[in-house]
Amino acid sequence: MSVLDSPMPRFHLAVPVDDLAAARRFYGGVLGLEQGRSTDTWIDWNLHGHQFVTHLAPERGRPVHNPVDGHDVPVPHFGLILTVPVFDELAGRLRAAGTEFVIKPYVRFAGQTGEQRTMFLLDPAGNALEFKAFTDDSQVFAA
Repeated sequence: MSVLDSPMPRFHLAVPVDDLAAARRFYGGVLGLEQGRSTDTWIDWNLHGHQFVTHLAPERGRPVHNPVDGHDVPVPHFGLILTVPVFDELAGRLRAAGTEFVIKPYVRFAGQTGEQRTMFLLDPAGNALEFKAFTDDSQVFAA
């Protein structure tokens, strides 16, 4: 089944960046996303079948953080829920690229409902990303 045939809707997300060349190196080079259309003010990316766009916007707001599990989680943030093997491969790729993590990869809720791997990092423009993987994917919304 292709992404276009998936019963799950694809999202479109646009985020501000202050340097398109740095965004191209990070999203295309480090994260390995396929680049789509682009102009001198934006770039489309294929984020695992979702349309993710980096728009040139040099003005930035003040960062906000919320405490979660003893960590300062950046708000807003976005990311993907991956499989455990894909999460581990991405964490290795990010470490190899010398990525400075906001929150290093770790396991939350170990041995509990909703056990998951998670990591937070910033793109070159300061946009916060979270990638996670649930040990049991059926527990994504478990309370």
